[in-house]
Amino acid sequence: MNLREYIREVQNFPKEGISYKDITPLLQDPKAMEFAVDLFIQKLDNQHIDVVVGIESRGFFFAALLAQKLNAGFVPVRKKGKLPAETLEENYDLEYGIDILEIHQDAISKGQNVLVHDDVLATGGTARAACNLVERLGGKVVQCNFLIELGFLNGRNKISGFPVESLIQY
Repeated sequence: MNLREYIREVQNFPKEGISYKDITPLLQDPKAMEFAVDLFIQKLDNQHIDVVVGIESRGFFFAALLAQKLNAGFVPVRKKGKLPAETLEENYDLEYGIDILEIHQDAISKGQNVLVHDDVLATGGTARAACNLVERLGGKVVQCNFLIELGFLNGRNKISGFPVESLIQY
């Protein structure tokens, strides 16, 4: 199955000059979703995972499915102010400014093996912030997974200290 066939490109979204990679068609097809989850599992090469961290918001879709398949917990990493309990926060750079990600302080225990998942690896800032949060809680980032990687933005450079897997590359 060619997962790239399930990605819709939307020109000039969210702004002029951007070719947005929309994963909605993939999410609408249960067989494509199952195929993607199975590929992600294979790429883990039988490593033990205690927790799957999903990055807001499209990272939640596959992170929750992976957690279920791996018999692991699921932990959301969200933008500032979206989580109800005590949190840790991490700044990351945007094109024009900074943003903040948060994780619950009790979400990961020291020594737990963590899989970090998001839908797209672009510049790597969001993924780096999520990995920093995991490590600050004492977790070990085993791998970073992405459905799509925009290689021309060199996001792997920001997370070069971690194993990275992506299913579709542009």
